[in-house]
Amino acid sequence: MGYFSSLYASELPHRAVAVYMYLHDRADKGGKCYPAIGTIATELKLSRSTVKRAIVDLEKMGHLRKENRWRENGGKSSNMYYVKL
Repeated sequence: MGYFSSLYASELPHRAVAVYMYLHDRADKGGKCYPAIGTIATELKLSRSTVKRAIVDLEKMGHLRKENRWRENGGKSSNMYYVKL
C-alpha cells in the first residue's frame, strides 16, 4: 500500500486530498507549515474559498490542525498547519 492509501480510502473530496498533499509536501519533520491560503490557492489553481473548505474538511476528519498566528503589532498572519503524518 502507498503512503496516502488511508487518505484515498477516506470520504474526503478531491479538493481536500489535493490540499493535504500540498501541505504535507511543505511541512517540516514535525508536520508544521504555514503557507498563506492565497499561496495554496494559486499553486493548486483553486479558489481561496475551495481551499478554505478543504481545510475545514481536513480538520473534521482529523488529518490537520489549524492554529491562528499573530504579528507583534496584533495583526493576523498566516495560519500554522499541523499535518498528521
